[in-house]
Amino acid sequence: MSMQATPTEVQSFPTSRTASSDHGSDAAMQPSRSISFAAMRMAREPLLHFALLGAIIFGIDAVMHPPAKDEKVITVTKAMRQSFIDNFDEDKERAPSSDQLQKMIDSWVASEILYREGKTLAVDRGDETIRDRIAYKMQLLIFDQIRVPRPTDEQLQAWFAENHARFDEPERVSFYITPPTDQATAQRQLEDIVQQREAEELQNLTRAILARPVASLAASFGDDFRDGLLKMPEGEWKLLQSKDGWHVARLDSRRPGTLASLGKVRDEAARIWHTEETRKLAWEAVKRLKASYQVRYEQ
Repeated sequence: MSMQATPTEVQSFPTSRTASSDHGSDAAMQPSRSISFAAMRMAREPLLHFALLGAIIFGIDAVMHPPAKDEKVITVTKAMRQSFIDNFDEDKERAPSSDQLQKMIDSWVASEILYREGKTLAVDRGDETIRDRIAYKMQLLIFDQIRVPRPTDEQLQAWFAENHARFDEPERVSFYITPPTDQATAQRQLEDIVQQREAEELQNLTRAILARPVASLAASFGDDFRDGLLKMPEGEWKLLQSKDGWHVARLDSRRPGTLASLGKVRDEAARIWHTEETRKLAWEAVKRLKASYQVRYEQ
């Protein structure tokens, strides 16, 4: 079987954010002139606390119309937790860890808080959409108030020292692999390939894995497959066992990894740092809102 694999280019994912604000004046709610003036002054501040904004705009209304008893209670039901577990992996082969499950619950709770706060700020007025859209509009309101300055050299260098692996070029391998089967069948396929008499069907089913990061091999094929592949001489067909079965594989090329330098990726690193800092501040704003809620877990 004559095949040649060609390494692929490394593709980086752009990080960008478009924030817009839907929080104009609300004709249906008219606070006093002093409250309106205070709100206008606060709106010019770069890190506006939305809980405080809501208190100023709707303080009088809250006194006249106190919230319902359970308005600040969020219940995470057993059925909801199970839905997070069921939707974690479409193939139902993996269940989330406790930390992963808690992160999904925390994200949902944050979304529910933003939804309720968005309803309070009437951002859904004239917009008949589901709660996720309302929560998203509240996210835009929060992001619109966050101003993150460019990082200093010291900040960026410290951040890069902790995150350089995200920019390093990993070791990559390119190889060919037949579909998984039992050992006896794989042995026969190996003999046919070596004698160049393999069936056309087997040729069509043989996959080319190009420029695959070595670090990702174990998750897909298992530790033994990864270790065996890396020990193989290039260009030679051999039997390899993965977690799915036996294969005939051929290592086509192996490219060592390289360490990234901040000088070469400074702009990209600065963009990612800015995005993460913005998200961090936005999450802190959500947590301040969360402080006024009670999250109740159904047992």
